[in-house]
Amino acid sequence: MDKKTAEKLYDACYMKVYSYVMTLARDRDKAEEITQDTFYKAMTAKQTFRGESECYTYLCAIAKNIFIDETRRASRYQDEPDEQLADENADIAQSITDSDTAFRIHVLLHSMEEPYKEVFELRVFGELSFKQIGQIFQKTETWARVTYHRAGLKLKERMDNYEI
Repeated sequence: MDKKTAEKLYDACYMKVYSYVMTLARDRDKAEEITQDTFYKAMTAKQTFRGESECYTYLCAIAKNIFIDETRRASRYQDEPDEQLADENADIAQSITDSDTAFRIHVLLHSMEEPYKEVFELRVFGELSFKQIGQIFQKTETWARVTYHRAGLKLKERMDNYEI
C-alpha cells in the first residue's frame, strides 16, 4: 500500500475503528493501542485487501483479532482478571433498583442532553437492542453503542460528582 492511500484510509476510518475498539476494550489507552496496531497490520500485511468488503469491515476484523489476542495474552499473565469485560453501565442499571438512588439517577438522567438521554433510556428501561436504537435514530448499530457508552460515562461522572 502506498503512503498516500494509507493516509487516506487512516483519515477516513480511524475514528470508526477506534469507536468500535472502545466497545470491546472499554479503555481509552487499550483502544488507542489496538487501533494503531490495526492500521499498522493492515498497511504492512503481505496479503492485501481484496475489496470483498468495505475497508472499515476489514479493519474491524483485524482489530477484533488483535483484541482477542491481547486479551488471551493478558489472561495468561494474570492470576485474576482486573476487570470483567462486561458492560460497565450495568453498575448504573443495578443502582436503579434502589428507589432512593433511582430517583437521584433519574434527576441526573433528566438533565442529560440528547441523544445520550434517550439512547440510555431506550437501552436500560426500554431494553432495546443497539440495532433497534440505531434504527430509531436512523443511524448505525455502532453509533448506538458508542452513544450509549458515552451516556453511561456522562451519567457515571455526574453520579461521582454528587456521590450517588
